[in-house]
Amino acid sequence: MPTLYQTIVRPLVTEASSTAFQERGEYIFEVHPDANKFEIKQAIQQIFDVKVTGVWTSNQRGKARRVGKSAGKRPNWKKAVVTLREGDVIESIFEG
Repeated sequence: MPTLYQTIVRPLVTEASSTAFQERGEYIFEVHPDANKFEIKQAIQQIFDVKVTGVWTSNQRGKARRVGKSAGKRPNWKKAVVTLREGDVIESIFEG
């Protein structure tokens, strides 16, 4: 079981996540692969002092990559889409 600050690895700030935030108020995070929805919800609520209304998770497969003659693979990771209560925002991720 990951600790509170190990559960949330980093926020994913991409063009798609910015659109999801602006249209639906969703935040996207990379989370610990062993974290479940309840742990993710608790971590977001305690770290950012907001009320979470929904959590969706998906496991992302690492891409196969080639560098020169050697083949490799990026690690698998887990993504969480979090929806907050109406009026709550996480200011430090998306400014404006």
